[in-house]
Parts: sequence; structure tokens; C-alpha cells
Amino acid sequence: MERLPTPAETSRTLRRPDGQTIRFRVMPASGPTRDHPVVLLHGLASNLTRWSEFVEHSALRDRHDLIRIDLRGHGGSDAGGPIGMEVWADDLAALLDQEGHAQAILVGHSLGAQLALHFARRHAHRASALVLIDPVFREALTGRRRLLALGAPVLRGLALLVRALNALGLRRRRLTPLDLRELDEQARQALRSAEAEAAFVRRYSSVRADLRSTRSATYLSALAEMFRASPDPATLAMPVLALLSGGATFADPAVMRHRLARAPSLTLATIECQHWPLTERPVEVRSVIERWVNGLAH
Repeated sequence: MERLPTPAETSRTLRRPDGQTIRFRVMPASGPTRDHPVVLLHGLASNLTRWSEFVEHSALRDRHDLIRIDLRGHGGSDAGGPIGMEVWADDLAALLDQEGHAQAILVGHSLGAQLALHFARRHAHRASALVLIDPVFREALTGRRRLLALGAPVLRGLALLVRALNALGLRRRRLTPLDLRELDEQARQALRSAEAEAAFVRRYSSVRADLRSTRSATYLSALAEMFRASPDPATLAMPVLALLSGGATFADPAVMRHRLARAPSLTLATIECQHWPLTERPVEVRSVIERWVNGLAH
């Protein structure tokens, strides 16, 4: 059978009742049979370019629309007003309504994985399956991340203060555009020695670097949201694939696995990398996700 040409990805917008505009991109499925769309959710201080390489190479686009979104406050989406899990989840539900989808498979990395969990609780009938790449369970956090989680109320207070200053006109006029596909390629070239790997970890976990491309109030609010208590995996009725980084230093792996094991239908995989599997092991991540998603139909 002759392979159909791959449709072009298109940029789209979602206008919300509060006047905010959410930007997203859609790669339509190329095959005649379409399953639930796959919605790709980026992490903290990130944007939809986190998924550029995934969308370009993934075989899932044969049967699934691939939708990647700039979460409110990130990338090209508006940053006005408060943000949080409930707001982001409702934005996603509205996006699915606009695109005509009753359900979707959600794939989220870090903060995006947290959002997938909260969406599955708030809009349970809309999530047909979840792929969680390095979710952040508060009880598993270690070191500095644990302290930040305890200080989440302070982070929210600081975000409110920054928003008040913004309202008075005190704000940065320009942010540095962030192309994560380009940054990932540079990182892979650098990962050839222990020194280069250490520099990579510093760069990808640098608050200063994050703030160059993210509004301060958004960053503070999103950081606090990332450390919120997550829904209990035991309550998830849909299939769940969890990908955990083998070398991650942010969380206790035993606690993570114990927490995830509560999900009634769980597939667990380990990717040997730091906390950025999509950067360090993109082919392996795509392969695991593709096999699992394709298996859902059988």
C-alpha cells in the first residue's frame, strides 16, 4: 500500500473566556484510521518546542493527531492572570472541545506529568491514557527540591507580589526566545565527558537560565504548582505508562516506584539518564511510548 503523505503541522489558538490566548500546534494523523489524539505537555520554564523532535520523528502520527501546547504563561501563550493546575486543566479541556475530541492520551514531562495527573482527576472522562515522564511526587523529593516544596506558600506569595509590581508597570519588556530542540542538539554534542555532563546538569537546572525565557511570576507560580500534592495513582482508572530517569537526583526512586505502583494499570520503564530523557535519550523515549500506545488498541 502506498504511504500517504504526512500532513503539515499547523499553528492554532484557543481564546479563553478571561481574554487569554493559548497557542498550540497540531500535526494531523496521516492514516485513514484515527485513534485518540496525543497531547504533549511540557515542563517548568519550557514550551512546545520541547516536543519538536518527538513530533517530527514519532510513528504515532500515523494514527493519532499530535497536539503540543504552550501552557498558559509559557512560550507564545498569554501570561495574564493567575495560573495553576485547575486553570491549565480547564484550558486543555477547552482545547479538546475546540478540536472536536472527546478524549485524549496525555503525555507529560515533569510539570507536564503533574498536569496530566491533575487533568485525569478534574476531567476523568477526557483522559483515555497517561504517559508520565519523571512525575514529581512531593513525598519523594530530596534535598533542595524538598525544601522548595515546603516553601510553596512563600513561592505563591512572591508570585502575587511580582504580579502587583507588574500591574504598576515594573516588568521586563522582552524575554529571550527558547528553542529547546536547538538547545537539546547542543547538549548532546557536549555530553562526551564527565565535565560536560556536569555542565549540562547545571544548565538544565539553572533558575537564572529559566528566568531568561519565563516571566518571574509565572515561574514562581508554576514552581509552587509542581510541588503540589499529586492525585493518588490508585484513583486512576485509565492505563498509565511511567518513565523514570535512572540517574535523577531530585527524588527517591524507591518512593517514586512505590507511589506509582498504586496505579491499577501501570507499565513502568527506566531511562538511563538524568532528569531530561527527551534531551538525552530521545529515540529510546519515543520507542517506549510508541510501543505502549500502539498496544492500547489491542
